[in-house]
Amino acid sequence: MLKGIPAILPPELLKVLMEMGHSDEIVLADGNFPGASHAQRLIRCDGHDIPALLDAMLQLFPLDQYVEKPAGLMAVMPGDATETPIWEEYREIIRAREGLDEPFEEIERFSFYERAKRAYAIVATGESALYANLILKKGVVKPDNAE
Repeated sequence: MLKGIPAILPPELLKVLMEMGHSDEIVLADGNFPGASHAQRLIRCDGHDIPALLDAMLQLFPLDQYVEKPAGLMAVMPGDATETPIWEEYREIIRAREGLDEPFEEIERFSFYERAKRAYAIVATGESALYANLILKKGVVKPDNAE
């Protein structure tokens, strides 16, 4: 264990977050997502939900400040009546950690899969909410003396 690092973040995920550079993407995948077949790097966080992981990650991981929408959600399929209250949880976490009110783009399901295949890593979670998949684009960590 280390001071200042949320205990929910496993060492493998911390390593990947450190390796990622500006504009690299990481997917937080719900329990139904085909992570193993889509991932270049798969990190298992079974038993954890996405909001808890998102909040912990954003304590260390900046979102890309140079794009309009640094986070992507898998859009609900046309004709599917599924509600997505988890999106509001994500919005509140991102607002609290990054100060962004509208960080999301909605990405059609199969386009989301293709983008996930190109992501730096996929984090497989135990999230049970439907349409809970989330892509985050990494930003820049500025020096302490930068404005």
